[in-house]
Amino acid sequence: MKTKIQEKFKTIFGEEGELFASAGRINLIGEHTDYNGGYVFPGAINFGIMAEIKPNGTNKVNVFSIDLDEYVEFCLGEEDKPDQLWARYVFGVCREIIKRGGRVEGFNAVFAGDVPLGAGLSSSAALESTFAFALNELFNEGKFEKFELARIGQSTEHNYCGVKCGIMDQFASIFGKEGSLIRLNCKTLEYKYFPFKPEGYRLVLIDSCVKHELASSAYNKRRASCENAAAAIRKNHPDVEFLSDAKRVWLDEVRAEIPEEDFLRAEYVIGEVQRVLDVCDALERGDYETVGEMMYQTHFGLSRLYEVSCEELDFLNKLARKMDVTGSRVMGGGFGGCTINLVKDELYLEFVEAAMTQFTEKFGHAPKIYNVVISDGARKL
Repeated sequence: MKTKIQEKFKTIFGEEGELFASAGRINLIGEHTDYNGGYVFPGAINFGIMAEIKPNGTNKVNVFSIDLDEYVEFCLGEEDKPDQLWARYVFGVCREIIKRGGRVEGFNAVFAGDVPLGAGLSSSAALESTFAFALNELFNEGKFEKFELARIGQSTEHNYCGVKCGIMDQFASIFGKEGSLIRLNCKTLEYKYFPFKPEGYRLVLIDSCVKHELASSAYNKRRASCENAAAAIRKNHPDVEFLSDAKRVWLDEVRAEIPEEDFLRAEYVIGEVQRVLDVCDALERGDYETVGEMMYQTHFGLSRLYEVSCEELDFLNKLARKMDVTGSRVMGGGFGGCTINLVKDELYLEFVEAAMTQFTEKFGHAPKIYNVVISDGARKL
């Protein structure tokens, strides 16, 4: 990828720039906890975006996307927003830096990526983080702290791309560290690195290549259920700001006052917040069996209590359990996408082969397999 980018940059602009990169991400555990003020547990991965960038002494940005084979030029005023969605990610980062009192001037850029699209690995956050990190270095002498770079990426999604996302994806892309996962408290934004070097195991994503409709409306409905349950608990326990602040016994107190559906959604979230803490404790002991068991419990909760799984993902999870895979669960918002699996090395080939064969027989199309390694986030190369 690096050589391809450098050759293209030289061809288009006739000179050399500086290379920057950032990463996609996985989330080991902690799903649908972010908007409930709970913990998430992401890490940057060995798939990402790389860009060569050089200031050009004008007020115009010239960007070429190798993957889309498309070239876009834009100026830096609010009225200059480009039509192409991919270019809006770059434009939005420029504008968000400027809005925060930072400096951005014209530059030339060529970028490419290997984050699998549609697999829930957050290619957009990797793109935002690459450019936020680069423009902070090139024009602002690194004055923006890492948290602000993550917020710049998040605000780009909100204000220029129409996606009201949380902070996790950009956070993982910016803060990612090789061999470590990051526990982020979504309420306080406190974070801590935990070692993740599972010798004898592999992290494998199996992409169902399925995306069911309904995801956005179903997501909003579940969020409303959680807020409703939190509001009911708050009447008895005024300090409960988010569902993550509640104890399970407090939820039982209001069971008769809320719809059963809201109770089940809240039961999942309160359990999931605790599972993240249990996984962190297990990692500090090097206990990957407990990590795996918590992943299975999360899948059960997402499938039966939160009801965001689907037939394809449940099939992959059951197959993993049947084959003694250490851990497996749906990753991401649900209704399609990937399972994330913690697999012993000696079981890896057999499991992948069985998943490919049996899934294809049942659903008529093959899943995709991605082996992921926990890697560094945004950086200059």
